[in-house]
Amino acid sequence: MKAVRIHEHGGTDVLVWEEISDPVIKPDQALVQIKAAALNHLDIWVRRGIPGISLPMILGSDAAGIIKKVGRGVSDFTVGDAVVINPLLFCGECEACNDGRENECSSIGIFGESTDGTNCEFIAVNQRNLRKKPDNIDFESAASFPLAGQTAYQMLINRAQVKEGDTVLVWGSSSGVGSFGLQIAKAIGCKVIATGGSTAKCKQASDLGADISLNHYEDDISGAVKDFTNGCGVDVVFEHSGADTWDITMKILGKHGRVVTCGATTGPKVSIDLRYIFFKQQSILGSTMGNVQALDAVIELIATAKIKPIVDEIFSMKKIADAHTHLENSNQFGKVVLIP
Repeated sequence: MKAVRIHEHGGTDVLVWEEISDPVIKPDQALVQIKAAALNHLDIWVRRGIPGISLPMILGSDAAGIIKKVGRGVSDFTVGDAVVINPLLFCGECEACNDGRENECSSIGIFGESTDGTNCEFIAVNQRNLRKKPDNIDFESAASFPLAGQTAYQMLINRAQVKEGDTVLVWGSSSGVGSFGLQIAKAIGCKVIATGGSTAKCKQASDLGADISLNHYEDDISGAVKDFTNGCGVDVVFEHSGADTWDITMKILGKHGRVVTCGATTGPKVSIDLRYIFFKQQSILGSTMGNVQALDAVIELIATAKIKPIVDEIFSMKKIADAHTHLENSNQFGKVVLIP
């Protein structure tokens, strides 16, 4: 089969679409023919260099496809099933896994970083990492939601515990996780302030249901939030940008507000005035990926058409360098998808 691999870290020139051996399934695995995969910023970070990654490595965490073969221990799926792949690797046996906290597994991992990923023609996957593809979406859409969707759900529902009527600000709503954060918040009845990096992205956020959309490069975010909330501030900030947005995040957060963060794309170092935290009784919540329940909940929301995956552009895997460049330049709204 052919796969996108890196043999060294670096720029897009280290991405190689090459012939490698076909995967061999174990008894509890299925062989999935990849019909579509999706990019995440993790792919860029792995390519550039994350300590401890074994090389060569097949990139990619998200994918959807068709089962071509099953091991003798596979009971939940059969040949011909259309499936999506849960990118979260977990043991299924430790205390965290038994408690439904698979994203806190003692041996947590992810496709495309901990082990070979999904940017390939075929992949061997444990049956616990498979879910039936919703019938109402195509493979390109199905490949685009697992990591971003379950991460957004984990942030908003399981960590920040948003409820109907809350006001939520979503930074970077044009990203994969941001577009799902916007939609999930609206699906449960929140008022959503979305930000985007251009007029076009702000319009797309409005089309997805944002109550107001602000250009985070040009607009007065603090002033607009103050006006929208009558000076009260927001209940929840959906944060995945990091240093560049942090000061505004803390300024616009209201009493008993929650900041929930899953990333630091613009940098991890921030400063906090603790006086505001304790006086306003605010909470800062970290969130990593999402548990199995989060993924299943997102699948249900998609299957019932309450939210939808947003596919920005589709690239052939042989054009992987162009796809990485497109994502690195922040040109997308939604997910960048690959097809073999």
